[in-house]
Amino acid sequence: MSSDRIALISDVHGNLTALEAVLADIDARGITRVFNLGDYVGKGPRGREVVERCQERCEVNILGNWDDFLSDPDREFDNDDLRWWNDQLGPGQGEWLRGLPFCHDFLVSGRQTRLMHASAQTVHRRVRYVHDEAEFLGQFANTAATGDGPVPDLVGYADTHDPFYETQHERRTLFNTGSVGNCMGDPTPLYVVLEGVLDSPDPAPFSIAYVRVPYDVEAELAVAREMGVPQLAGYEAELRHGVYRHDLERLGPDGRLSEYYHAPQDRTPA
Repeated sequence: MSSDRIALISDVHGNLTALEAVLADIDARGITRVFNLGDYVGKGPRGREVVERCQERCEVNILGNWDDFLSDPDREFDNDDLRWWNDQLGPGQGEWLRGLPFCHDFLVSGRQTRLMHASAQTVHRRVRYVHDEAEFLGQFANTAATGDGPVPDLVGYADTHDPFYETQHERRTLFNTGSVGNCMGDPTPLYVVLEGVLDSPDPAPFSIAYVRVPYDVEAELAVAREMGVPQLAGYEAELRHGVYRHDLERLGPDGRLSEYYHAPQDRTPA
């Protein structure tokens, strides 16, 4: 029985340079199916172009938290930064983003699989790299947001920009895809290759592989400077060092982290 490969990307956040590098790597591997777990916009300068590219290339597109609140027509922006990112969207893109599905469910090698952006409850609730048993089990629950289909035993999500893989309780497997345009820790763009027998209820081999793709970060930052992206210093810290823009105090004078990054539980939202 032949297997299928799907590239899982997420959290591009307007970083078109990183997205193009990742898509080129996906194409070079002969992978034709791309699923996007959300957060196309915000942070980086080219949300409009990222949305256009993902509309063209991604077979599945899922709602992210930035996609939901940034394009909300009823939202009154309380700062110029959010207004700037929202103004980068093209005609109809806000409606397209907010109309994206919350999750995508399917079978792979006999495992009921669910892809979503953040938590099973809402795109605005974060489940971090460091979490407890209740948070782990909650990612496999059916909720008003996910619907009442088959309960998954393999869940992939994004949102935190921190990749990980964990298996607990009756072979339930939870993994985070990291981020294409804004990855933390190691800022090199990251995506996942999910391989197995799609739409098959029968057990079969499957794999989850992480792929890092180097890219021209200075070219991306040059575009950001030219376009006048908000919070440029923070964007530079994220892309060069993998440190959130509001955590700049954690960088020493040499630009390196001065402490273990995952220990605190009050980190700035992604």
